[in-house]
Amino acid sequence: MSSDAPLQSRIREVTERIRDRSERTRGSYLHRMAQARRSGVARELLSCTNLAHGFAAMDGADKDKLRGTRWPNLAIVSAYNDLLSAHRPFERYPELLKLGAREAGAVAQFAGGVPAMCDGVTQGQPGMELSLFSRDVIAMATAIALSHNMFDAVLCLGVCDKIVPGLLMGALAFGHLPAIFVPAGPMPSGIPNKEKARIRQLFAEGKVGRDALLESEAQSYHSPGTCTFYGTANSNQMLMEAMGLHLPGAAFVPPNTSLRDALTSAAARRAARITALGDNYLPLAQIVDERALVNAIVTLLATGGSTNHTIHLIAIARAAGLIVNWDDFSDLSEVVPLLARVYPNGSADVNHFHAAGGTGFVIRELLSAGLLHADTLTVMGPGLEQYTQEPYLSEHGLAWRPAPMRSGDMEVLRPVSDPFSADGGLKLLKGNLGRAIIKTSAVQPQHRVVEAPAIVFDDQAEVIRAFKNGELDRDCVVVVRYQGPRANGMPELHQLTPTLSSLQNRGFKVALVTDGRMSGASGTVPAAIHVTPECVAGGPLARVATGDIVRLDSYAGVLEALVPSETLLKRSVPSPNLEKSKVGLGRELFDNCRRSASDAETGALTLF
Repeated sequence: MSSDAPLQSRIREVTERIRDRSERTRGSYLHRMAQARRSGVARELLSCTNLAHGFAAMDGADKDKLRGTRWPNLAIVSAYNDLLSAHRPFERYPELLKLGAREAGAVAQFAGGVPAMCDGVTQGQPGMELSLFSRDVIAMATAIALSHNMFDAVLCLGVCDKIVPGLLMGALAFGHLPAIFVPAGPMPSGIPNKEKARIRQLFAEGKVGRDALLESEAQSYHSPGTCTFYGTANSNQMLMEAMGLHLPGAAFVPPNTSLRDALTSAAARRAARITALGDNYLPLAQIVDERALVNAIVTLLATGGSTNHTIHLIAIARAAGLIVNWDDFSDLSEVVPLLARVYPNGSADVNHFHAAGGTGFVIRELLSAGLLHADTLTVMGPGLEQYTQEPYLSEHGLAWRPAPMRSGDMEVLRPVSDPFSADGGLKLLKGNLGRAIIKTSAVQPQHRVVEAPAIVFDDQAEVIRAFKNGELDRDCVVVVRYQGPRANGMPELHQLTPTLSSLQNRGFKVALVTDGRMSGASGTVPAAIHVTPECVAGGPLARVATGDIVRLDSYAGVLEALVPSETLLKRSVPSPNLEKSKVGLGRELFDNCRRSASDAETGALTLF
C-alpha cells in the first residue's frame, strides 16, 4: 500500500472531535505563543547587565557570538545523572551538542538540569509516591531553565518515565521556540525476559531466595542505557518519533556508539537551522497539534505501549491547549492493529524490535493503512514520511535510508496485513465503579472476562502478605483502594504482577481493580487501573466490600460491582489511613500536589 493512503475514517473522526473540543483552549494557547514570538534573537530584550550575566562564564569565541545578534543560542536542558542507567550516557552530550551547534553557526549553553528519578529503584518503596508528581516538577524545572530568555531553540535530553513528558510539557510553555528531543538509546540485551519473569514469580512463591532474584535482576539491568523492556521509557521514545520530535530513527540506537554520537551532533545542527532567525522556522507549538497527538496515541496502541501514557499524553495535550480523554484512546484502539510484541507483551526486548525493523517500519506500516496523519509538521519539516527511514553511517557521514520493507522477525514485529491482533489492546471500562483503563494486548482470551468475589485492600503490601498466607488461593478480584493521585501520589503497583500472575497460573480466575497505576507492568493478568473518580475523592470503588461480586469484562467494556445501587450508595465510605504517605523521604514537601492533583483522566495534573 502507498504511504499516501487516505486517512481512515475513525482517525479523522477522533482528530476532529479533539479539535472541536479544544477550540477555545487551543486558540488561547496559540495566541500566547504568538505573543511570545518576536523577530530577531530573544536576548535582544535583555539589558546589557542581563546579557553580561548570561554569557559571563562562556569562552571568548562563544561570548563574542552572543554579544551579537546573528547566531542562534540553543538551550540544553538535561535530565543527566549517573544513578539512572538510561541517563548516564547524557554525561557526554553537552560537548557533542556544543560542537554540533558551532558547525551550524550557533552557540549552545547548558541551560539547566531537571530531576530524574528511577521507578525501577523506587518500585514498592515510599519514594514511588513522588514519581508521578516528578513529571510536573520536571516541567517547572524546564521552564526555569528557559526563563532566562536567552535562547532561540531547545535541546531536551531525557528518556525515562515521567521525564520526557515533563520536559515536553515545560518546553510547550515556550512553544514559540523549536525543540528537539535527544535520546540516549537502550542498553545491550541481558537475560531473556521469560527467564527474568520466571525468577520473579518463583521468588514471589518463596521457591528461590533473594540472592537468586538479585542475580537475575543484575543480569537484566547491567549497563548504561535504557532498560530494554517496553515500558514507559521506551514508549516515550516511540512517541517522540511519531510526533516528529526526534531526528528520524534516533530512538533505539545504542549509546556510546559512533552512530549515536553522530545523531546527537546532528540534533544540534538541525535545531540551529529551524529557529526564527532563519527561513525554516519550526516552533514546537505548531508541531504538537491534534494530529500529532492522535499519531502518538495510534503508535502507542500499535506497539502495545505503556498505560502510563493514558495519563501523560493527556497532560501533554493540556500543555498544548488540547483536550484528550479516554474515549479517544479506546475508540482509536478499535481500529488500530497490534504490530509489535515486546516484553511485557511478548518475550522480545527493544533491541530485538529495533533489529526487526523498528520505528521506521511501524510508522511506514501505519501510514500505508491511513492510520497516521501523514501531513504533520516535524522537526525535519512537513510530512511524517521522513520517519519511515533509519539512520546509518555512510562513507560521507550520517545518512538515512528506508527502513526494512519486511519484518526481520515476525514473532516481534508484523505488517498491518498480518497483525498480532486486529485492535490495539486498550479499552475503556465503565460501570457503577467509575471509568478505568485496561490493557489487554498480553491478556489471553480466556482471562479477559472475570466475575468473582472482591477481596479489598488498602495497599499492595497487604496483598502480598495475604498471598503469602494463602488467603488468595481462590477466584478473586483484588481491589486495591486509595492509590490515586490525591491519596498518595498514584504509585505504580508493579510488585503485584508476579503475585497475581502466580495465582492465574495456578488456574484461578483473578483480576486487579485499582485507582492506582501499573504502566509497563500491565501484562497477562486483567487489570482495571486508573479508576476514576479515585477513592479518596469519593469514588464508588471505595464502597466495595470484600465478598461483593465484581465483573470485569474487557470485551464489553464493563467494570461493575454486582450490588444493588441503593446498597452501594448507602454504604459509608471508609476513612483511609493516609498519614504514612504524608511524611518521609520528602513526601511532606508534596502535600500541595496531593491536594491539587486532577484525576487520572485529566492527566493527574498539578499545574493547570
